[in-house]
Amino acid sequence: MKLTPKTPWHLWVVGVLSLLWNLGGVVSYTSTKFGVLTADRFPAEQLDYYYSFPAWATAFWALGVWGCFLGSLALLLRSRKATLLYVVSIVGLIGTTVYQWGLSSMPASLQTSGHMLFAVAIWLITIALYLYARAMSAKNVLR
Repeated sequence: MKLTPKTPWHLWVVGVLSLLWNLGGVVSYTSTKFGVLTADRFPAEQLDYYYSFPAWATAFWALGVWGCFLGSLALLLRSRKATLLYVVSIVGLIGTTVYQWGLSSMPASLQTSGHMLFAVAIWLITIALYLYARAMSAKNVLR
């Protein structure tokens, strides 16, 4: 019988902060998929770009967003599935990145240094969450 150690305080901090961070991705994804983005908040070229994603790129985007959000929920529930869900999210992020930065004609308004730094931040946070979940799983904090 494996003993499960006490939940470290930092798991709650990381779990809640990651859930809030990933909620932003969920709102962005669902707003786009339900067509509620409006021209009063976004330039027409950006709306056209996001609404024109091919199905395969949208599928990768969904994997990235929902994998990371569910991974954060699993982390808070102390489930080992958090690690797998973060891997799913990384796969989604790979596909989305390949499409956005390699295969699509991204509008100039999305090729700013701010947008690029945000893309890097998404990568760094997603990888950090995966590594954190893997470490917590190795310490038997996740069950």
